[in-house]
Amino acid sequence: MRLLRAAGLGLLIAFVSSACVPTKVTRSPQELAAAQHAEQLASQGQFDQAIQAYLDLGRQTGDTDHYNILAAEVYREEGALEQAAPLLDQVRRPRLQGEDAARYDLLRAELALAHHDAHTALQLTTQPAPVPPTLELRLLELRARAMEASGDLWGAARTRVQMDPQLEGLDHTQNRKQILDLLGRLGVEPLKRRGAAMQAGDRMLPWINEALTQLGVPVAQPQPDLDQPVGTMLPGADANVREGYRMPANVALLLPLGGNFAGASGAIRQGFFAGYADAARTHAPRANVRVYDSGGTADGALKAYQQAASDGAQLIVGPLTRAEVAAVFGQAQLPVPLLSLNHPDDKSLPAAGATEFGLLPETEGAQAADHMVERGVHGAYVVVSDDDFAQRAAGAFKAEFEARGGHVAGMATLPPGKVNYANAIAGLNMPTTATPLAGTEPAEAASSPAAADVEALPAPVATGGTGVFISMRPEQARLLLPQLHVAHVGLPVFATSHIYAGVDDAAANRDLDGVEFSDAPWLFDAQPGLPSHDAIASRLPAARGTSARLFAFGMDAWNLVPYLDWLRDHPGSYLPGASGQLAADQFGRIRRVLIWARFQDGLARPLTGSLQLDDVPSSAPPVDEGTRTPIPASSAGMPAATSTALPPADH
Repeated sequence: MRLLRAAGLGLLIAFVSSACVPTKVTRSPQELAAAQHAEQLASQGQFDQAIQAYLDLGRQTGDTDHYNILAAEVYREEGALEQAAPLLDQVRRPRLQGEDAARYDLLRAELALAHHDAHTALQLTTQPAPVPPTLELRLLELRARAMEASGDLWGAARTRVQMDPQLEGLDHTQNRKQILDLLGRLGVEPLKRRGAAMQAGDRMLPWINEALTQLGVPVAQPQPDLDQPVGTMLPGADANVREGYRMPANVALLLPLGGNFAGASGAIRQGFFAGYADAARTHAPRANVRVYDSGGTADGALKAYQQAASDGAQLIVGPLTRAEVAAVFGQAQLPVPLLSLNHPDDKSLPAAGATEFGLLPETEGAQAADHMVERGVHGAYVVVSDDDFAQRAAGAFKAEFEARGGHVAGMATLPPGKVNYANAIAGLNMPTTATPLAGTEPAEAASSPAAADVEALPAPVATGGTGVFISMRPEQARLLLPQLHVAHVGLPVFATSHIYAGVDDAAANRDLDGVEFSDAPWLFDAQPGLPSHDAIASRLPAARGTSARLFAFGMDAWNLVPYLDWLRDHPGSYLPGASGQLAADQFGRIRRVLIWARFQDGLARPLTGSLQLDDVPSSAPPVDEGTRTPIPASSAGMPAATSTALPPADH
């Protein structure tokens, strides 16, 4: 498929307009007017008339070389490139300069590719002569095609990566697919070798990792840079003007409101509107928000997206399930920008105009590896459940841990439905000790800190620089940890957030003492500037327990809305969010950086606490006591014109 064809006459007009006045050529007003008329004919799709007008101009002015090239350009745009060849044969190439010379060579290169002459096309597109900016993308695209046709897949991919920042819309989407296709055809081992030889800042390294991921190979996921939070107050500006803040007028929220996803959708929706209500205290502009039922199916998500676009949404948040996201991404183009609340199940890149945001277990696995290495732990045993989230976290952990110089000494999946894990533990041959793990001795009788307290806890002591990574739910972890102690395994244990049920239960969780795990900062009121978790959880069930993470996710979905463009355009910027510090990568995915907590005396506490907890608002948004959902009307500080009440059920 020819890239840039989708750009259509817009590019042709730019080329022709800039070519109507070649360097060192003075043209009369009559000639300029005639050339402009020919250009207008081409822009209107009257190709035959435009070609004839250019040829007539060539005969009248004697500048047949210039106008033959312009006529050939129109043949190309019409899709009749072969008919341009006789005109180009009449052109005297040594006499050409500037854009005429560049366009002539590009037309010849394209003809050579059509005739399967990759060698000539490559020569014509790799000449050292400068190319005008209006033709640079066209040159790069032809060069990439010539490299691919000559068997240089790596060179073709690099050239397309060079094009990537300059493309938009469908051209952007297609170019990215071609990059990954080219890299995928190189194969896993050659990609691994190239990646291993690259410096960290090489622009090809993220593409190699993406290609390997799509080939099913777990790759390292280094944490994003967090250099500058969004929303900085601008010097001398109004108190409500913040850097990067751009709120659309109308926002649509797409969620499956019934069926198996109703519970998750409810927590996300309530979190979204809690963030909306809290935003009133800043007095910054807020969007009109309307909720649409995506139905939990691909067809339902497509219909909801199209309806929201038809209703005038300027940004669409959602849908939620992977199948829904894949269906919306699968459209030829997205007429309205999208913040999806999951990743497509085919691992494809976000569509042009889309940003992905999700709670991925791979994120937690990779950050556990980084955390352990930073703790001085360079050897690891991996013990996980057979759940999908745990298996995905384990794969990401192994890739990142080994990329950071660590060694995975053994991996085990606990048998489902069993309570005795002795065989799995014995099979790993973990080192044993006669003394218990530091930090796991029986707790003192003193009372535990209050839930709202945040304290800095000491790090566990690594035994011989080795630790255990686990990913499983609390019930299974409460069985595993005592059995590790019975087996005299005294290694420090690190876990994903799944080990914590989201509520304090000192009696049930005392067996988890000493375990460190990653989680959303809002659960511990560890992120300044957000509504108090404890205050909201005391009034909204959706903000309690395991659903609290989805509630935080919904809050972040709202808080991302005005900063999406800024995050994409400013690497290193981040949003201090409820589910983590949020940054956008070059592919349009929102990356999360989590905090770390530790069980002590059966209570989960963050390892490092916030120094600004006094700045966190203590009041939750008001709720409807009948439905227990945030009140979105003017009584919650929201102008009546921006009502977020649910639309009729047929939406």
